Amino acid sequence: MRIALAADELTGVASALTEQLRTRGHELLLHGAYADDERSDWAWASERATRDVADGRAEQAVVACWTGTGASIAANKVPGIRAALCADAQTAAGARRWNDANVLALSLRATSEAELGEILDAWFAGRASEQQADRANVAHLSEIEAARRG
Repeated sequence: MRIALAADELTGVASALTEQLRTRGHELLLHGAYADDERSDWAWASERATRDVADGRAEQAVVACWTGTGASIAANKVPGIRAALCADAQTAAGARRWNDANVLALSLRATSEAELGEILDAWFAGRASEQQADRANVAHLSEIEAARRG
């Protein structure tokens, strides 16, 4: 799978993140601190990665900053993006299932390497729910975005 990856600094689990994604066989599109020619600040880096998803250059994205909060906020400003800040595997599984999340946001500071592996396992094993209520909630997100633009 092609994954857009962004971080605002190469600290905490930033190196482990690239290593674990590559070990899982993913092709990475690198942004922010991972790319020499890009602005690394969390808002710019997260936007670049999520635009890869929105524009079809990547299937999913992983964005990270010190707390993960800024990266997730920036990611969710891009139309069509459903970013989830996940601190554990259960949240990652739920985000994929109930929210059909297409961007994983992580804290570089608070995520341990062991937790990172568990979060990535749950994220990539997850699939969107086929339950009518869950699908309706996800569809409503597009309606909210359309109303904002209109």
